[in-house]
Amino acid sequence: MAKYSPRERIELILNGEKPDRFAASFWRHFYHKESRADGTAEAMLDFQNHFGWDFMKINPRADYHAEDWGLKLDYSTAELTKHTKVKFPVTKADDWDNIEPLEPTAPVLAEHLQVVNLIRKGAGKELPILMTLFTPLAIAGRMVEDDQLLVESIRTHPEKVHNALKAITATFKKYVEELRNAGADGLFYATTLWASSNLISWEEYQQFGVPYDLEVIEASGDDALNLFHVCSSNNFLKQLSELDYKSQLYNWDSEDPTNSPIDKSFDILQGKTIVGGIDQKGWLLHSSAHEIEMQMQKLKQKYDSSRIIIGPGCSIDPATPKENLQAIKDNL
Repeated sequence: MAKYSPRERIELILNGEKPDRFAASFWRHFYHKESRADGTAEAMLDFQNHFGWDFMKINPRADYHAEDWGLKLDYSTAELTKHTKVKFPVTKADDWDNIEPLEPTAPVLAEHLQVVNLIRKGAGKELPILMTLFTPLAIAGRMVEDDQLLVESIRTHPEKVHNALKAITATFKKYVEELRNAGADGLFYATTLWASSNLISWEEYQQFGVPYDLEVIEASGDDALNLFHVCSSNNFLKQLSELDYKSQLYNWDSEDPTNSPIDKSFDILQGKTIVGGIDQKGWLLHSSAHEIEMQMQKLKQKYDSSRIIIGPGCSIDPATPKENLQAIKDNL
């Protein structure tokens, strides 16, 4: 019998105390079930019930944020195949003018409130549940077929982009409150490609990212359990860590050589808990279960269970062998 429930274990770690074992969580897409609220909830609960992770990061359709603004998808029916985007709401700079605030009752947003509600009912109260939400600039990035259209719009039509970001922010400030009401403990708040020098400069992110990010995360409430996921290579983790993103947990691809490695990030993220340590594109995906066991022993020798929660640097490949995930769970 475990000494602590997942919620108790996470609370101990957040207080800087050693739990009975390392905590862990992993997340992935189940594309073939994501077109319906009940299918998404069922997939998330089945995954959780099989492995017993210490918190659930709900993995919804990645584009649910933008669908009510006119993004159209051809939904996948294959577990390992992504949905296909067939229509984008922004194809030229003037289209940013069409992005207006939405209510949480918009069809796709409402569908994902139902996802949270179903998962909370199915998981019980002792599992912390984080709902995936992209930052406003990241949501704007889902509205274009080519990232460069948004980059060019930022540089040539900044007011149009700001107005669209204001509408997105107003929408999701309301939506975050409803996510909490539906049963989410907090947010898995993700920057996707945009908090990175691959596309824009830090000065541009300070203008088009940070102010809107902070408004949405503030709306999650003082008691929210938030995880800030700083995605992509060449990311702005260090700069963002100096701002108040109201997140107790931080996650990024620490295995990417352009990003800060975990052992050099504890000082950067003073007082925060790191979720990571797993090379989800490398040994997790390609090694044997026995090799995973050895990797886990190395991690446990290297890190303190009161400072880190074992997890991937991003969503794991759906083709990741279940035996490898089980080897992680068996060796916490």
